[in-house]
Amino acid sequence: MRYDWRGSVTNSELNALHAEAFDHHLFDDDWVDQLDRFSLGWVTARDGEGLVGFVNIIWDGLVHAFVEDTIVAARVRRQGVGVRLIAVARDQAAEAGCEWLHVDFEDHLKDFYLGACGFTPTSAGLMKLR
Repeated sequence: MRYDWRGSVTNSELNALHAEAFDHHLFDDDWVDQLDRFSLGWVTARDGEGLVGFVNIIWDGLVHAFVEDTIVAARVRRQGVGVRLIAVARDQAAEAGCEWLHVDFEDHLKDFYLGACGFTPTSAGLMKLR
């Protein structure tokens, strides 16, 4: 398994991985443009068959970074890929001068983010806009 900060990725492979991970139909999103415009960086995970993991780190341009779209292909889940994606992202965000790494997640991911990845629980708020 190879992990790369700001690793090359194509729209088609990331759209396919995203659709698999979030169980939705295949979109034609322009990930490359979005990553270029909004991200501090991202981590890719590749094995001999291609892209199997991805996490996007967006930021405020100062000291806060935010985990978005942690995704791992079904065939390599429960093998530490997600934990390693977050670890690389954490290290790179710190190296970029960020002081805080935030993540929001659904309840079924508590063990992953709070246990395996080392995040601390906090109070947060959410407002639905649509």
